[in-house]
Amino acid sequence: MAHIYTAVKTEADDDNQNNDPHETFELQSRRTVDLESNNKDLLDVERNQSSRPHPPHRHTRSSSTSSFVHFKNPIQPESDELRDDACSSNHLNNNNSPCASSEINHGIRLASQALPSLLMSVVGLVAAGWMMDIFQHWDVFVQVSELFILVPVLLNLKGNLEMNLAARFSTSANLGDLDNPGTRNSLVWGNLSLIQVQALIAGSIAGMFSFFLGVLEHPDEPATVSESILIISSSMISATVSSFVLGVFMCLLIIVSRKLKIDPDNIACPMASSLGDVVTLGILAGCAQALSVSVDSTLSLGLFIAMVFSIPFFARAVWKNKHVRELLYSGWSPIIFAMLISSFAGLVLERYVEQYKGLAMLTPILCGLAGNLGSIYASRISTCLHAGAQEKYTLVEWTLLGMNIPVQILFLVLTWILDLGHLDFTLAFALTYFIVSMLSTLIALKMGKYMTLTFWKRGYDPDNYVLPYLTAIIDVICTSLLVVSFAFLSSNNLADLATDHSSTS
Repeated sequence: MAHIYTAVKTEADDDNQNNDPHETFELQSRRTVDLESNNKDLLDVERNQSSRPHPPHRHTRSSSTSSFVHFKNPIQPESDELRDDACSSNHLNNNNSPCASSEINHGIRLASQALPSLLMSVVGLVAAGWMMDIFQHWDVFVQVSELFILVPVLLNLKGNLEMNLAARFSTSANLGDLDNPGTRNSLVWGNLSLIQVQALIAGSIAGMFSFFLGVLEHPDEPATVSESILIISSSMISATVSSFVLGVFMCLLIIVSRKLKIDPDNIACPMASSLGDVVTLGILAGCAQALSVSVDSTLSLGLFIAMVFSIPFFARAVWKNKHVRELLYSGWSPIIFAMLISSFAGLVLERYVEQYKGLAMLTPILCGLAGNLGSIYASRISTCLHAGAQEKYTLVEWTLLGMNIPVQILFLVLTWILDLGHLDFTLAFALTYFIVSMLSTLIALKMGKYMTLTFWKRGYDPDNYVLPYLTAIIDVICTSLLVVSFAFLSSNNLADLATDHSSTS
């Protein structure tokens, strides 16, 4: 405020020569108020253009993770001029920013970057659906029906961990936090250790939760301790192995995207989701099948004990890393609640998977595509909020919704040509599935937008909170809509989808 005092004093001294003391005091007061008002406006502009939100004392945001748990969100710029200034001052390259292009170029850039990753995710989702269609006939899945409950719960839980990692790294990349080699290496190793802790704990929780849900769902069937250990061990092994593989892949993908001036917000989440499903599902089925051969031996128990004792080792590595230390004990609530929500999708799938042909194959594809598009949208909005900018909501929503059309058409053509899932591929089935897909995608986009803005306004980082809730709720909605559409088509003889015709009569 020194410059204010100097300016006022200089003008006041000049006025004192011509005015009486009372008039001089009033004039000085008015000028002081005017100068302070102008200075306040300048400070507001500077605050809007700041490259970091300033967190309260409860949590210090490091430049590493973009993963502060509770923070004071900055005031957003109101005008286009301030928005462009905010983008340029927050290490967001104007050629790479999701919020600093003309509308036409903005939509073209979004589609050109996101569409290839979505097409690749379709391949991964088709592979996951095809694998699930095969695994449901394996002896271990027939004998241990709780695995059907475990699959969507574990995939959602694991997907949340990897998508949170992708969202955090994408935000950090767009803000320039990964450009320093020393910080980048520390971030990578810290987050790989962190995701191991999260995967082991999440895998054990998913296994126990699925087992108890299965017991409640089928109280007349006897449950054994050996069976529970098999489920938990398979869940933990698949979670920890796939987390390491996918964690390394996601870190490399985002770093390379940054160097190639590709916005990682447009590609990271779909890749994490689709590849995560394939890798995790394959490892889960293989482990369960291998352990079921010696289900009464101590092999499953030994593996379970070894993995439990490895948790403190990885936790110590995380605790020593200043960039990710706080994530060791924070951010668990959305992951756990998302698991509880996604369990309803598992119950629906477990109940109807044997009644309808192709349900096991279509479910991960429908849920995955809608969730991926919603996640792209939420991740982009979160990056713009961190940068003090504003997303072009209408343009991005219509672009992402339109991108679902060619992707779904391509998938339907592949399903028809390759006879995937042994479906009765009629025109009514194709139209019904397409409508369900568009409706699910629209719901995912709207939820992604309003959930991100709501968490931000309440002072929580959307990168850590939105994606778990979003993908879990979308899993339940998509699975339920798919079952309802199958029942409608079968009951009206529009498509032969029921494996047991008497069940739908």
